[in-house]
Amino acid sequence: MLYAVLCYHHEAVTEAWSEAEDGAVMARLAAVQEPLARQGKIGPVARLLPTTAATTLRLGAGGEPLVIDGPFAETKEQLLGFYTFDCASLDEVLDIVRDLARANPGGAYEVRPIRIFKPGTAGS
Repeated sequence: MLYAVLCYHHEAVTEAWSEAEDGAVMARLAAVQEPLARQGKIGPVARLLPTTAATTLRLGAGGEPLVIDGPFAETKEQLLGFYTFDCASLDEVLDIVRDLARANPGGAYEVRPIRIFKPGTAGS
């Protein structure tokens, strides 16, 4: 089963990290990721730029697309990035997420099974 793990954190906290602090967190996360890569359990991983770089498209009242700067999500924490894992069970992916949380404390990790939307694409 493929799982998406969405990583949330307070962007004000992560954006305030020094280059050294950020590098230390990335090194701890890499230590979790590398064995998973050797086992073929980890798929694409993405770190998103800050929400100040986001753009949102919504349909306006007349059905016309309206493009707005910013994410405009009603959340206290921001989506910082995501992982994909190929695991046999929810318990297995939760064990991985526990390691990620220890490597980058203070945030939240949402785990969701993935249903392939378009057959024939990567991961199907």
